[in-house]
Amino acid sequence: MSEPTGAAPAVPKARSCPFLPPDGIAEVRAAAPVTRATFTSGHEAWLVTGYEEVRALLRDPSFSVQVPHALHTQDGVVTQKPGRGSLLWQDEPEHTADRKLLAKEFTVRRMQALRPNIQRIVDERLDAIAAQGGTVDLVKAFANPVPAMVISDLFGVPVERRPEFQEIAEAMMRVDQDAAATEAAGMRLGGLLYQLVQERRASPGDDLISALTTTEDPDGVLDDMFLMNAAGTLLIAAHDTTACMIGLGAALLLDRPDQLALLREDPSLIGNAVEELLRYLTIGQFGGERVATRDVELGGVRIAEGEQVVAHVLAADFDPAFVQEPERFDITRRPAPHLAFGFGAHQCIGQQLARIELQIAFESLFRRFPTLRLAKPVEELRFRDDMVFYGVHELPVTW
Repeated sequence: MSEPTGAAPAVPKARSCPFLPPDGIAEVRAAAPVTRATFTSGHEAWLVTGYEEVRALLRDPSFSVQVPHALHTQDGVVTQKPGRGSLLWQDEPEHTADRKLLAKEFTVRRMQALRPNIQRIVDERLDAIAAQGGTVDLVKAFANPVPAMVISDLFGVPVERRPEFQEIAEAMMRVDQDAAATEAAGMRLGGLLYQLVQERRASPGDDLISALTTTEDPDGVLDDMFLMNAAGTLLIAAHDTTACMIGLGAALLLDRPDQLALLREDPSLIGNAVEELLRYLTIGQFGGERVATRDVELGGVRIAEGEQVVAHVLAADFDPAFVQEPERFDITRRPAPHLAFGFGAHQCIGQQLARIELQIAFESLFRRFPTLRLAKPVEELRFRDDMVFYGVHELPVTW
């Protein structure tokens, strides 16, 4: 690993408003949408903040996801070991081949068919909240369990193992711990998934892992490791991202009563509202890391082979060249092609499932509790500055 230099300015991270991008990132983007910066690890790399530049980066096969060191952690150690089925850490041609095997399980039609089960899960959690009464932590009671139950059902995770899975997911998303702690969480997840794969091979059910074990596999890649990698990647990503969006989105809507009133008056706005929440709260707060596999030009800047690059998607989704008045949260805004689900070959394979979950969660929550309100000021909430995906650690509400 190269030694950190820290000569370039640090990437802005502090937020004066918890619902807006870090202070100073707009100035960085305006000055140079592709520039050198120093990251948490102490290493320098290219920081890309412009909307068009981020799109160009994410669709360019000249940039690999297999980076030599992690920029967003303090130790800079890359703990993920790419393997077949682990889509997030794969390049071509394996990525396209493996994504094709998985994509047929995530079609719009298949995801729409999950609506009744998702509605059931959401309604059960809202029933439990109503029965509890008083002040409720919406993260613990709703935002975390809903996506955990949805994805666990999809993968056939036994009910008794789901609390362990949720604990592992949270541990793996921390960036303020050493590599050993992250690796330990990964080992626990591996053990859970290995057992799950063996159970599904012995007794297939109506779940995604069972479906994959019976998929036509002419190249012989669907072995245990493939299934574990694929399931682990999708379980963690699909759970934590959606949980963060439910908690953070609810906090924002409760903090913007004028926008929430529009949604309550016209529930048909839920699709627009979810797209605006996704753009406005782009929760991948640090940006996706890439490394150039050849000399390439990006935004008029020459990036040399071997240099690392970060796509700051949050900054890109607030680029005024992309959307007018980006800091104005407006659920009536015409949906724009935001980058909250990424772009290019690595665009989120589960984005349709996430949209459906968010639509059902927000519509049901605010219909069931029309007087729902925050139980403490936004300024007193603890936000997930220490996690890969931004959100709230807890959200006390009452009604």
